[in-house]
Amino acid sequence: MREDVAEAAQILARWGVVALPTETVYGLAADASNEFAVKKIFDLKGRPSFNPLIVHVKDLARAETIGEFSPLARRLASVFWPGPLTLVVPLQRGARICSLVTAGRDTIGLRAPQHPLMQMVLSLSGLALAAPSANVSGSLSPTSAAHVQASLKDVDLILDGGETLNGIESTIVQVSDDDKALYILRPGPVTAEALEAASGLRVRLKTQDEAAPIAPGALLKHYSPKAAVRLEAAEVFEGEGLLGFGPEDEDRATAVFNLSPRGDLIEAAQKLYAGLHWLDDQGVTAIAVRPIPQSGVGAAINDRLRRAAADE
Repeated sequence: MREDVAEAAQILARWGVVALPTETVYGLAADASNEFAVKKIFDLKGRPSFNPLIVHVKDLARAETIGEFSPLARRLASVFWPGPLTLVVPLQRGARICSLVTAGRDTIGLRAPQHPLMQMVLSLSGLALAAPSANVSGSLSPTSAAHVQASLKDVDLILDGGETLNGIESTIVQVSDDDKALYILRPGPVTAEALEAASGLRVRLKTQDEAAPIAPGALLKHYSPKAAVRLEAAEVFEGEGLLGFGPEDEDRATAVFNLSPRGDLIEAAQKLYAGLHWLDDQGVTAIAVRPIPQSGVGAAINDRLRRAAADE
């Protein structure tokens, strides 16, 4: 595996792109300072250029060479990094980040990931890595190397780190200029309750402009399987696949994937994309989804499902 990490670092230094695991989903990584390399990400994914990228760094010290961290932002980083929290902060003047990464904005999303393979690549390469999910834009996010292989064909290298731990994208948070308010731009594994406990502030959900988002995750139609998605399904119609949650005895569904028979939201988040990928692979044309509680990480699960079910 060390040879694979060394190869990944060499490819990234040569302006290539590498798919690699984080604790959330697999990312498609490139040198965030190199416009040619970052453009490869947008081209491979078919990603709109107005949609900014998250930059992954080894630690807070590296992050502070790129973004301006207020006392509150620094406190959140010290509590949740390395881990699945992205902080949107003002971009440092003179930071070596190409404008494609920020979509021309004066803010940037930064995260120090926890996954050991990603940390090894960051350490060996010495780079800050722009790394959105390693899939075609708008489609299901990948939580395994097999998902990446099925979605993207021209990646220079895929590092296989097994299935991801959290299963959904990072929580994205922005701190107000006066450090007195905290906004969730995208819910994720770090819950509102955990953020409130760490900050002493009430956390608010901030709606982004879909046409000019501050951070990823703002598009109405996103995270979508091939099959149509029907939410809050109390019953399953003939021919539908079922994405279940909790005890399940459904026998009318064409295929069933239960996110958590015991009703555990953390387990459900871990399995969300894997379940949707699996149901797509069964050839179902529609997926009925059982109700998911909104508490804790359920807020993030429901956010992804609402976007998956949205009309074009």
